[in-house]
Amino acid sequence: MYIIKVKGKAKIPDYIQLRDDNFVLIAYFRADRPLKKLEKYGLEGHEKMLQAIINELPFGKLKKLELS
Repeated sequence: MYIIKVKGKAKIPDYIQLRDDNFVLIAYFRADRPLKKLEKYGLEGHEKMLQAIINELPFGKLKKLELS
């Protein structure tokens, strides 16, 4: 799975995209909102680690998401 932070413009907020190994979009959510419904993506229990990754992730950089 891959993660990328997309910079919003004007009234459009910053977003986070989660993509599978084929780069197909599997989740798209606002960066400033609490993480919800992560069990749909197999990420339940990783909320704190995922939030830390989102906070330090630069905009526009694709990163391999490895949560252990």
